[in-house]
Amino acid sequence: MFVSRVINKLRTGFDKLTPYFVEMKYLIRSQLRYSEHDLPGRLIVSMTSYPPRFPTLHLTIKSLLMQRVRPDFLELWVAEDDYHVLPGNVRELENDGLIIRLCEDFRSYKKIIPRLKESKNDWVAIADDDLYYWSTWLEELVGAVKPDKREVICSRCHKIEFIRPSLPAPYTGWIFNFVAPNEKDVIFPTGIGGVLYPPGVFFKDVCNQNIFRELCPTGDDIWLFWMAALNGATFRRSAARQRFVVWGGSQECALFNQNALFDNYNDRQIANMLKKYGWPFSATDSVAGTSAINER
Repeated sequence: MFVSRVINKLRTGFDKLTPYFVEMKYLIRSQLRYSEHDLPGRLIVSMTSYPPRFPTLHLTIKSLLMQRVRPDFLELWVAEDDYHVLPGNVRELENDGLIIRLCEDFRSYKKIIPRLKESKNDWVAIADDDLYYWSTWLEELVGAVKPDKREVICSRCHKIEFIRPSLPAPYTGWIFNFVAPNEKDVIFPTGIGGVLYPPGVFFKDVCNQNIFRELCPTGDDIWLFWMAALNGATFRRSAARQRFVVWGGSQECALFNQNALFDNYNDRQIANMLKKYGWPFSATDSVAGTSAINER
């Protein structure tokens, strides 16, 4: 118990120092070593944000600009009505490679839907706006890619538990932050850790805003999971061993508070997807995560 308290205090202290570490490291970024990715196509890191997260947004972006493996583009998608309040310390990062794009307000979907509407032929790594990404985060995602497989790679995931084949247990009954999945586990990527999607991985409805706004208005992770699985993808966690550091105060407006804690909103959105599309893996193979797209 004593050791646990000491470790927690040390972690809390480290978390409080992380913003200063990012700022200091950014000052010497020209001396850091970078390398190009080896994926067959463009690699785009895509993210979004909104005003409650703007005060710490520059820290997340700086950590992404210091990735050891460089993407071809780092894009920040911002709703048109929010652009005028985007802080100067974010806008000035356009000089260092950030690309700021304006789009319709799709809420959390802004991180990927506008990008997919432009092209579905790129590798897209989505990142959240409220945490520190260690320097090898993108390298670990890219390094986990197996070119001969249609896989979605994630840094953080949950293990889906089942009531019976093809019927997931309630969301709060899943195993959160699952770190040791095997091939028989069905894992659920979470956007907070970052997810790498290969070209052409999604089902045809992925950009249909009428459907996702009705079925999963705040559950972009749920929507993207279904859209990839319906198109034959499986899911795998990278070998990431880092602990996620979230900026202080940035989670006060997190969708998790609404989705998982209030009225089990995630369960309602999952139920909507089951009703519309069914379970995206075959009943006999749902434990192994075998897609049912060929049966449709």
